[in-house]
Amino acid sequence: MEINSYGERVIPAKSVIRLYQNVGWWEDMKESEIEDILERTISVGAWIDDELVGFARAVSDGKFRAYVEDVVVHHQYRRKEIGTHIIERLLHELEHIDIISLFCDETLIPFYEIEGFRSSSSQYVLHRTKK
Repeated sequence: MEINSYGERVIPAKSVIRLYQNVGWWEDMKESEIEDILERTISVGAWIDDELVGFARAVSDGKFRAYVEDVVVHHQYRRKEIGTHIIERLLHELEHIDIISLFCDETLIPFYEIEGFRSSSSQYVLHRTKK
């Protein structure tokens, strides 16, 4: 298995779409939209041979804040520490950032706590979606 940043190994949008489809995410995303996202974010992929089996990305201002998005591992490869390796590599790419945030399902809190993330009772996540 290889873990590479987008700068080291280009992550094709088609590969990301296949991975999302495998886990039931973002079924309506277009390849051009994923390409745009990949160009604007800090991305890391996990590869077995030429298959993308894991992916994570972060949105950042480049100095003070980053927000981790879309940590995903192919169903067939879960529980093999791929998610841990992806997060560790992404955090390495973001080591110059002061505060790194994410939101996750409650069941994933222990996974992220191992990497140093802590929940905060002083802040709330709010979402505004298109109508």
